[in-house]
Formats: sequence, C-alpha cells, structure tokens
Amino acid sequence: MSSGIQFELDGHVASVTLDRPTALNSIDPEMDQALFEAWTEINSNPDIWVAVLGATGEKAFCAGANVSGGTEGAGRRMALGGGLTGVGGPLLTLRKPLVAAVQGYAIGGGFELAMCADIIVAADTAQFGIPETKVGIIGEAGIMHRAIRQLPHHIAMSLILTGDRIDAQQAERYGLVNEVVPFEKLAETARSWADRIASASPLAVQAAKDAVLSRIGWPLDVALATRYEPIEAYANSADRVEGRAAFAEKRAAQWIGR
Repeated sequence: MSSGIQFELDGHVASVTLDRPTALNSIDPEMDQALFEAWTEINSNPDIWVAVLGATGEKAFCAGANVSGGTEGAGRRMALGGGLTGVGGPLLTLRKPLVAAVQGYAIGGGFELAMCADIIVAADTAQFGIPETKVGIIGEAGIMHRAIRQLPHHIAMSLILTGDRIDAQQAERYGLVNEVVPFEKLAETARSWADRIASASPLAVQAAKDAVLSRIGWPLDVALATRYEPIEAYANSADRVEGRAAFAEKRAAQWIGR
C-alpha cells in the first residue's frame, strides 16, 4: 500500500486511516492512489464485511485535495471527485458498508469523502464545509451534488453559496451524521457501529446497500419493480440457509459470507 494512509484488518473489519496530520490529512497524489487501492481491496476481499474510514490527529479529518502538492495535475485521480474516487476521476462504488469517523475539519473534498459513508460518527469538534466559492475554486462539483441530496435544500445551498461551515451538533440536527460523541470516544464508537453491521449477514447487507443506492434516484414504482441480482444471488447462498436455521433454533447465526 502506498504511503499516506494506514490500512489494517481486524476480523471482518477493515480500517482505512488518513495519515497526513501535519497537512490536515489533505489528499496528495500518492495518498489518492493508496485510497484507490484500499477501496479495491475492500471490494474484492470476501472476508472484509465492513470498512471504517478515519484520520489521525485531532485537528482535521480531511481538508480536501492538496492542490499545491499537484493533485490537480496527477495522471490518476481516484480518491475524491466521485467521492471515493479522484478529483475528476472515475466513480468508484464501494460495495461494502462504510462507517466514517470524523473529527475537526471535514471540508471540501474531505467533506465529500465523509458523505460517501453509509454511517457518519462525528466528534463534537467536527466542522463540515464547502469552501469552494469562498476561495474561488470550483472543480467538478461532486461535493455540491452530494450535499444537495444529503442535506435540507436551503442548508446545502447556504453552505455552497457562502462557504461557511456547520458544526457537529448542526450536522446531527440536519440528519447528516448518525451520532456525535467526544473525540476520545470517536474511534470506539465508529468501531461499535462496524461491529453491529458485521453481526448481520454480510451478503444480505451488501445486497441491501446495492438495492437501495442503485435506485435511490428513481421513482418508487421503478425501484419496487426492479430485480436486484445480489438479492437473487443471496437466495442461493449458504448464509441464507444458516440464517433461517439460526432463527428456527433461536441461536446466533454463524455467517461465512458465502
């Protein structure tokens, strides 16, 4: 794995940690490539059921792209622009559930990176912002498209047009984050969410995520009429058999992810 991130496995949980605290964990080309490799490994490894995205240091989760470091001109740009993909790079969809643990500044591309998570746990120090208009930098605008979909319309527009930030308590009130905790409990709480997800059937969880996100922008009647391949594949899996047996026998299921 390239430098700029830490990548660790603990049971069925993968931890991806942004590790450039002196640069506010801003993403340079090398880190960008490392993130792409991490998401690719998580997608392809059947023993990884959940991922947690965090960052080192207390001051910032991620301050976005390190433009001064050359990210704008990099040949491969895969960590931000589609959220988990690069600044203008191709969209990469993470099939496994993702929990983000956010502290301090989550601004620009860092805010977008957090919004790609399925669950967001925020430290009470977290601040979320879209500074592009304030500093006169407008790129592919992925963060704006995500914000307008994940926040109330007028709240998103106020962030986009002013460049101002909201704190963790406001983010929780607007439904952007799932839980706000003291910084000291951030990692523990994020891992607790990951463990709760990992206790469910991993194939069922992945099939559910695929179904929900693949039709999130479609009318309800289309979503209801769609046949979802991961759900159909799950019907013939060993885990489905195990789930039904465990329910009948009133015991905890022993999932294998197959």
